[in-house]
Amino acid sequence: MILGKKIVVVLPAYNAELTLEKTHREIPPDIVDEVVLVDDASSDKTVEVAQKLGIRHIIRHEKNKGYGGNQKTCYNKALSLGADIVIMLHPDYQYTPALIPSMAYIIANKVYPVALGSRILGNGALKGGMPLYKYVFNRFLTLTQNLLTGQKLSEYHTGYRAFAREVLETIPYELCSDDFVFDNQTLSQIIYAGFEIAEITCPTKYFKEASSINFRRSATYGIGVLATSFSHFFNKLGLARSPLYKFKAKV
Repeated sequence: MILGKKIVVVLPAYNAELTLEKTHREIPPDIVDEVVLVDDASSDKTVEVAQKLGIRHIIRHEKNKGYGGNQKTCYNKALSLGADIVIMLHPDYQYTPALIPSMAYIIANKVYPVALGSRILGNGALKGGMPLYKYVFNRFLTLTQNLLTGQKLSEYHTGYRAFAREVLETIPYELCSDDFVFDNQTLSQIIYAGFEIAEITCPTKYFKEASSINFRRSATYGIGVLATSFSHFFNKLGLARSPLYKFKAKV
């Protein structure tokens, strides 16, 4: 607990049997109050490993709900546990848990209500083995998104994110996609609501056991990202009325 804030780390898991233990071992127990793992109908022993590690809050989807659907369950559970700060960390060991204290401090001290672990700051992406085509897609999409949302983020596509409770209670994330574009839709909602976002340099690791989507899924994701960004732009101008942005901002 930092500054009297309850910190909950959520792990959206899918076939994370081989990497879950390494990830969980590096989560700082003196900082994190609760860990929630949501298994999205994995075909391996992710749940069994989580149980052996002593993770108290384990939820298993009987049917695969997708990456976004998994996160919805994660955030609902974290909020029900009374979390003041929710940190989403992939259990595939692609992102280091060592940044959890830094991300939590930023939010607990009310510097920013959202913190992202950026792979682009400090050249962490290519050094960590990100495929070149994914890096190029990342840079192109991020440039387009910054132009359409009026932001200056280094990337919108990191899977390492921390939120103040108020943020998750403000945005209607349940209306977002159950697929990978969920991350971009929620980030768009956060920007639309006026919440400011911090970024921290984050090293990343690409290896055989780490989760990654193929070229076809990447292309589908890219189209979804562009659609989200244009929707954000037109809704901001009052030229569209997407239900994703029909909420009352608290800031």
